[in-house]
Amino acid sequence: MSTTIDIAAATAFMTAHARVLDRRRFALHQGRTDAEGVLAALEGYRNADGGYGWALEPDLRCERSQPVAALHAFEVFEECAVPTARARELCDWLEAATLPDGGLPFALPFDGPDAAGSAPFWVEADPSASSLHMTAELAGAAHRVARHDPGVRDHPWLARATEFCRRRIAALEGAPPAIEFRFVLDLLDTVHDTHPWAPAELARLAAFLPRGGDGAMAVEGGAPGEAMRPLDVAPRPGRPLRSFVDPRALAADLDRLAAGQCEDGGWTVDWAPRSPAGALEWRGHATVRAVALLTAHGRLPGPGAGGTH
Repeated sequence: MSTTIDIAAATAFMTAHARVLDRRRFALHQGRTDAEGVLAALEGYRNADGGYGWALEPDLRCERSQPVAALHAFEVFEECAVPTARARELCDWLEAATLPDGGLPFALPFDGPDAAGSAPFWVEADPSASSLHMTAELAGAAHRVARHDPGVRDHPWLARATEFCRRRIAALEGAPPAIEFRFVLDLLDTVHDTHPWAPAELARLAAFLPRGGDGAMAVEGGAPGEAMRPLDVAPRPGRPLRSFVDPRALAADLDRLAAGQCEDGGWTVDWAPRSPAGALEWRGHATVRAVALLTAHGRLPGPGAGGTH
């Protein structure tokens, strides 16, 4: 299916509505700025303890550093692809936040006005319980940053978190909830070539992916239609995880993503943001993701191109 994607309209949407960080990220993907500008925008979300907060995760609006905000910071470090002391310092913060068994809690406690506009599942999370979901998503993202940043690659936190995930993954007898499953598979795919235990676990757990249809996994308790789809589960071309995803479902998901550009030029998300500010911030984030994915899969020209395609 051929779908026209209007990059000029997407650029106008980002200019009018997106936060500075996502505007910088969008410009980076288009070759219009450099890593230094993106990293400078990320600084506004950093705390003195080395972690990140300040609604870097749009549905968790507290000031204090949080594990999920670290995920978004690693996302930026991965895109910038340059070694930075900030990534190593973030690992220091994660080491301090890690529980005795090597895992990270889903969220750290906060209350009062700092909870305004935040999703209940963040506010109500148990800070004393390690989360495979959170630890796997952070370890996977950190391992991708580690490919270009020795300070992350050699940090003891990453080895400790990865070992926690290995133990917890080995104990899984079936697929965990959809979002957690996505990040478990993401970690296994990311370390497939560097950790000898990962290929067998990837094959074992990927067998639980949907077969046939659109390949979507509904998010339990999510908004109507909220799901983990093939591009959520296996977003990167050429990776081992792709061999477990139906190529027809993947192609259909790319068509769906390309067709998802709204009249105002941006993309949106399928979950329910928890505040008006969060809703707009998620749209900027979703637009960066859509353009990056469509470019990586040859649906859009690379950096420097503009106009309608």
